[in-house]
Amino acid sequence: MKKNIVLIGMPGVGKSTVGVILAKILGYKFVDTDLVIQEKEGKLLREIIAEKGIDGFLDTEDRILKSFKAENSVIATGGSVVYSKNAMANLAKNGIIVYLKLDYNKLKYRLGNIKNRGVVIRKGQSLSGLFKERTALYEKYSQITIDENGCNIEKTVNKIVAEVKRGL
Repeated sequence: MKKNIVLIGMPGVGKSTVGVILAKILGYKFVDTDLVIQEKEGKLLREIIAEKGIDGFLDTEDRILKSFKAENSVIATGGSVVYSKNAMANLAKNGIIVYLKLDYNKLKYRLGNIKNRGVVIRKGQSLSGLFKERTALYEKYSQITIDENGCNIEKTVNKIVAEVKRGL
C-alpha cells in the first residue's frame, strides 16, 4: 500500500481515534487536518470560526488543504472538508477516500455539545439538517464506505484494513 487513506465523515464518528490506530497497524504516519489548519493559522478551529465566520473558515480550510501533501499517511479530515471540491480533489489524488458512516441517533449521542467541538454548523441549522446535507457529500466523494453501527474501534479499523487491501 502506497496511497494515503483519507477518513471522512461527521464529527464524532471517530476519524481521529480510528486514524491513529489504523496508522499504527499499517506503519503509516497519522495526520489530522484540523490540527494542520490550527497550526497554520495559529488559532483553534472555534476561534477561526468565531473570527472569520463559517464561510471564512471554509475558505481557510480550502486554501490550506487544496495544496496539502502527505505520503504513506492516514489522514483524518474535519467533517466540513467535503464542502471544498479543491481539497477533496487534492486528497483523492494520492489517497483512498473512506467514509465512516454512523446512524444519526448514535452520532447525536456521541457528539453531546457540538459548540465545544468547532463543528461548522450555520446559525439556525439543526444537527439533523447538517447530517442530511453532509451525508450526500460524503457518499459522493467516498470510494469505500465503512458502516460503524454496532462496531467498536477495533472492528472499524479491521473493516477499513480489509476493504483497503481488497481495493488495491
